[in-house]
Amino acid sequence: MKYLNKVYIDGFMLGIVACAGLASVCPAQGAMAEAVDRGTKIAIALLFLLYGARLEPREAIAGLRHWRLHAAVLGMTFLVFPLIGLGLRVLVPAVLTDNLYVGVLFLCLVPSTVQSSIAFTVIARGNVAGAVVSASLSNLVGVFATPLLVVLLLNTTGKAEVKPSTVLVIMVQLLLPFLLGQLLRPRLGWLLRRPMPLKVVDRGSVFLVVYAAFSAGMAEHIWSGVSPGRVFATAAVCAGLLMAVLGITAGVGKAVGFSMPDRIVLVFCGSKKSLATGLPMASVLFAGQPVGLIVLPLMIFHQIQLITCAVLAQRYARKLPAEAVMWTPSSPTSGQSRPAASTVAGPSEPARPRSAARLSRPRG
Repeated sequence: MKYLNKVYIDGFMLGIVACAGLASVCPAQGAMAEAVDRGTKIAIALLFLLYGARLEPREAIAGLRHWRLHAAVLGMTFLVFPLIGLGLRVLVPAVLTDNLYVGVLFLCLVPSTVQSSIAFTVIARGNVAGAVVSASLSNLVGVFATPLLVVLLLNTTGKAEVKPSTVLVIMVQLLLPFLLGQLLRPRLGWLLRRPMPLKVVDRGSVFLVVYAAFSAGMAEHIWSGVSPGRVFATAAVCAGLLMAVLGITAGVGKAVGFSMPDRIVLVFCGSKKSLATGLPMASVLFAGQPVGLIVLPLMIFHQIQLITCAVLAQRYARKLPAEAVMWTPSSPTSGQSRPAASTVAGPSEPARPRSAARLSRPRG
């Protein structure tokens, strides 16, 4: 790993590329796919348990009260994204086919991804409490908002239905482990002081998501339903869409006076889209239509956002202190944030007194 740092090759980034390559050559299928799916769910639940244990209760409450940050994330996800998606209609038919455009617009309507948004916020040393609340709230709102937006903006043959079990799954897999971690915090201090288990869970969960996403794409044979030229054009549109939203989130965060940890939350939670939520919704909303082709832009966007945000997270981490300080909400009047009394360990380091803070380059 030291050698990789010397030649400026990030180990975390290399791991993501390796997982994508492995899934392309040896995708998870049948029983293995089910095992990967179960493993991903377990890893995500464990990740949120550690997030809950890592945060002091007063810091989590501060995250809940940071309504300006959460409103900004929701506005990016369900207002700015759809408006950009509608504007991309001008690319039909020169760049995108009708079905591919439907897919691009659909990806603009799905909620933010939860696990990887928070994991990248941790790696970037951002406001973890704010990220947990913002990403979870976006996913919960999206369960209801996405089908409504699809009905309003797209012509579908399927009926937009939202099963109550979807909300229950989110509660059980994400919020329940987080609350359990809060309750078990006094008993898990010995684990939180060890960097390796935290790093394995943080980054291992991202690797599992990447492998599962690429495996799903290979299993659906989505690459055979469209010409290579259209695939590259779609990828270019998705990359441009992501770059535009990343620029907007960074600009908005700075313009409204968010602290750097809060701006990191807005960048990662406001620019990402959930493949895990989007695929099940697409199967219902686009019943009888070429679902595999429609979700192709979402799958491409998902891979691009993981790779791009991995690079961004490492760049943010190099700029911030080695110990990620948990920040309280920005003041409505001054727009500034102040550090709370405690510190929260980064993804690969235990918590230490703030007096020991120093600038250092994170190791991949």
